[in-house]
Amino acid sequence: MADGEEKGAPVVTLISKEGHEFVIDREAAMVSGTIKNMLSSPGVFVESSGKIEFPTIRAPILEKVCQYFHYKLKFTNSTQPQIPDFLIEPDVALELLMAANYLDT
Repeated sequence: MADGEEKGAPVVTLISKEGHEFVIDREAAMVSGTIKNMLSSPGVFVESSGKIEFPTIRAPILEKVCQYFHYKLKFTNSTQPQIPDFLIEPDVALELLMAANYLDT
């Protein structure tokens, strides 16, 4: 976990539209290009504190995004012969796609 501690805390708090907080490993959050840029920028932004608010992303969507970050981190460069599918419920697919596009994942 030493790599995640280079800048700030080893965890990041993502805050949904409703104010729900999701605390995830910094390394998992860095799967997102958008979050990575926010956390890597000089201390100008509030995001450098490790708390990032997403006023347009609902809690169930942000929760699924966090699950994907961990999935991606676990299975990228995996040597497993069979990588399990990441399941997405059809009723949230469009909203999830928009969030993924914004988060650059």
